[in-house]
Amino acid sequence: MDPGVHDALHAFGPQAAHLVDLWRIFLVVCSVVFAAVLVALVLAIRRAPRASEADPPDLSTVNRPEPRVRRNVTTAVVAAVLGLLALLVASVFTDRALTRLSLKDAINIEVTAYQWWWNVKYQNGPVSETFSTANEIHVPTGKPVVITLKGGDVIHSLWVPSLAGKRDLIPGRTAQIAFQADHPGVYRGQCAEFCGFQHAFMAFEVHAQAPAEFEAWRQAQIKPAAPPSDPQAQRGLQLFQSIQCAMCHTVQGTIAQARTGPDLTHFASRRTIAAGTLPNTPGNLASWIADPHKHKPGVNMPANPLSGEDLAALVAWLGTLK
Repeated sequence: MDPGVHDALHAFGPQAAHLVDLWRIFLVVCSVVFAAVLVALVLAIRRAPRASEADPPDLSTVNRPEPRVRRNVTTAVVAAVLGLLALLVASVFTDRALTRLSLKDAINIEVTAYQWWWNVKYQNGPVSETFSTANEIHVPTGKPVVITLKGGDVIHSLWVPSLAGKRDLIPGRTAQIAFQADHPGVYRGQCAEFCGFQHAFMAFEVHAQAPAEFEAWRQAQIKPAAPPSDPQAQRGLQLFQSIQCAMCHTVQGTIAQARTGPDLTHFASRRTIAAGTLPNTPGNLASWIADPHKHKPGVNMPANPLSGEDLAALVAWLGTLK
């Protein structure tokens, strides 16, 4: 699936399929009502009496019973009530269908939303195998996923339209959303609640992988960052640990253990940087490090006025974090 597509009408999981079915029911019922209203309007206009300004007013119908009109109005009201009841019943059955997803052997993930990025924490297995990533959620196909949602600063809303509906992340509260991906692919997600200046640039991706591929990815994520062997990358590591980068980010296997910004332990394995703002390429990464506000004004990350040589070394080291 094209990761650029954000389409709620193409379902790739049972939760999204239920929502698409409900949308189709609403579309049919509302289209029928809209068409009926247009037909009634056209008939009323065509049957309305015609008169000129010189004709005297006709008051003969003021007190005359109009059973046909009363019958038509009553029929319309009854039809409208039945239509609303049908939509209510469809909504209730859809809600029940959403809750019937089996959560046996579910993958448990905790997602905390900040301005403007997503912290993703995997909690399956022993504490020693807990790890965090950012702006990408990896899940195995055919298995339920339960995501615990937390808001870090303001209200956010997690939405992966091809897999599930929306759910708010509210500071001080904990919510959950469950879904299942039936087909491998990359599914685009987005914050669906206005959360500040860079709301439009708060995206993420859900990578649905075959179970064996997901397990291989998980095992790789548990490991600390490999020490660099290239002299330029070694210099980049030393630079990272000596400047303000280490005050915000974590890289397991180094002295950088801060929690303010995204965990960068396996940063080079991610497709994008800055929550989907830019493809993860050396050029974009260098530009982002030097002046993140150029790409995402208002972001908390400060500019880093490094020399060209230092910037190249830092980018080289970050490129080894796979």
